[in-house]
Amino acid sequence: MSATSLPTTKLSIRPIQHRDLEAVESLIIENAEEKPNYLSVLFKNQLQQVRRWFGVLKVLSLFPNPLRHQFWAYVAEQQESETNFTSVQGVIQVAPFNTSRTTWRVEQVLVHPQQSLGDPQGVGSQLLRHCFESIWEARTWMIEVNIHEKATLALYRQHGFQPLAEMTYWSLSPELLEELAQDTPDLPNLLPMSNADAHLLYQLDCVSMPPLLRQVYDRHIQDFKVGLLNSFGRKVQNWYGHAEMTRGYVFEPQRKAAIGHFELTLCKDGSRPHQARLTVHPAYTWLYPKLLSKMAQITQKYPQQALELTSADYQHERQEFLEQLKAERVEHTLLMSRSVWHKIRETKLEKLQFTEVLQNLQAVPRTPIPSRMSMLQWPFNSVQKTQTLEQPTESNPSPESSNSSSNNSSDPSENGHHA
Repeated sequence: MSATSLPTTKLSIRPIQHRDLEAVESLIIENAEEKPNYLSVLFKNQLQQVRRWFGVLKVLSLFPNPLRHQFWAYVAEQQESETNFTSVQGVIQVAPFNTSRTTWRVEQVLVHPQQSLGDPQGVGSQLLRHCFESIWEARTWMIEVNIHEKATLALYRQHGFQPLAEMTYWSLSPELLEELAQDTPDLPNLLPMSNADAHLLYQLDCVSMPPLLRQVYDRHIQDFKVGLLNSFGRKVQNWYGHAEMTRGYVFEPQRKAAIGHFELTLCKDGSRPHQARLTVHPAYTWLYPKLLSKMAQITQKYPQQALELTSADYQHERQEFLEQLKAERVEHTLLMSRSVWHKIRETKLEKLQFTEVLQNLQAVPRTPIPSRMSMLQWPFNSVQKTQTLEQPTESNPSPESSNSSSNNSSDPSENGHHA
């Protein structure tokens, strides 16, 4: 990550450092007071975890490894010419969405309350352009915005973002979870998750979303495997952290496919709600009440907290089921994407003569290959050739005609007798 200076507003955009964490946290608090945002709360929780492991993450970002982009952020710093005092005016956090890093996600964009995020030449716009220009491996960018933030939506529209899907965040209260946990779900084929089952989850992920969304996500089988470093990091987080992860999937033996999958991030100290990710095959929507009951039973072993999960506008059955449960809508967002086409410099063809090019295009003498029509006409052509060879011509008489003419000319008496 290299720092760049933008002369339009005298800002310096550079990678985030440990001394910037306090200023970034104050930006989160100030923005949350003016505009309460569910994503900002998640960013604040992540920043508190990063503060303890910032040195390790900084070292890991220096060389290629699976945890290199665990916390990838830039800050916009402004320096006053009179006092040489620098202040953080904005921050942007980005992360690769898949293992091949073809799709990147803008996790959060925050600017100082005195700045306008919707300004096309403002701090937020410059932070976005810096990421688009510096991260060349990203072919597609994704971002999630609250549908009520009209100015922010207009800014992303100006930068080429187009809507993909509408996302709704739901919250299930502890009382509702306790009620759901009383049911005993019939899930005989509920199996724990492992890397050997990654191809099953990949197939389930492909059939559970529209083609356009699948193209933007660009996921592969490797995206559903947990690497060695990630596995070690999760174990360390379970031992010393305040969260624990549980995963499972429902296997269909007749079709030999996965028809449902859930992933729970459980809070062990009760400081924040539990998080859930749920994927169900469109033809097996009857799994929703059973999987939710199973997840509710798992949460009963931990401090009573709400369970939060999401639903998209193309998942009608899930939204209807959550509405029947009287789950609370936390936030309504719009998922947007943007494609990036980097311009490649054209190399000039210097000192290249056309004669050298045409030499490689000269015809090479070779025997013709008979075509289908020539093969069909082959017997007739041979007969015609034999006939032309046997028929005498005036210019080239045959030997027999020449002999007969010579004999006739040598015996004139015989010719006179016949006359």
